[in-house]
Amino acid sequence: MVTGAARGLGSAIARHLHGLGARLILLDWDEEGLAETGVACPGATSAVVDLADAGATERAVAEVVTGPVDTLIHNAAILRVEPLGAVSLDTFQATLNVGIQAAFQLTKAVWSGMKERGGALVFVSSRSGVEGFAGETAYCAGKHALEGFSKCLALEGASHGILSVTITPGMYMHTPMSETTYPPELREKWVDPIL
Repeated sequence: MVTGAARGLGSAIARHLHGLGARLILLDWDEEGLAETGVACPGATSAVVDLADAGATERAVAEVVTGPVDTLIHNAAILRVEPLGAVSLDTFQATLNVGIQAAFQLTKAVWSGMKERGGALVFVSSRSGVEGFAGETAYCAGKHALEGFSKCLALEGASHGILSVTITPGMYMHTPMSETTYPPELREKWVDPIL
C-alpha cells in the first residue's frame, strides 16, 4: 500500500515497486494523478481519498484492503510554509491528520495481518522530523510525531517480524510539492537524486 501515490516521490515508489512485481494498493486525493500512476502500474488497486478525513480513510481502507498487506509506505503529506500567525487551525489539523492520523489508521488496518505474517511499515519522513524549520510548524510537528510513532511500532512489532522505519530523502527533490512550496532561488541549488 502506497499513499501519496499520484505524483512525485509516491508515484516513483509505486512505479518502482510495480517493476519489481508488487501488487499495489494506491491511495491519494488527486484523482487525475492517481489514474496516471495506475496506468503505469497495471493491476494496481486505487482509491481516491482525502487522508485528512478519518471517516473517508476508514471507508477507503475497507474498500481496497481485501487481503493481506505486507508493506505499508505512508508517503502522503501536506506542506505549507507560512509563519505561525498565518497558520489556521484547519491547516494545522489537516496537516497532522494526513501525516500522523492517517499513519495510525492505515497501520491499525494492516497490523493484525502483519502480526501473523510479518511485514514492513515505511513512513516517509523529512529533516523536518528531526529538526525544526521556521514556517513549518504544522509539517514539523507531524513529522516529529511520525518519527516517534514508528519507533514505538518497531518495538511492538519486532517479535512479530514487523519492521517499522522512517526514511528521509536526505536532500530536497524537485517534486510537485516542493515546486509549489519553496522559492525558485532555493530550488535552483538543488540536485535531484537518482530515484
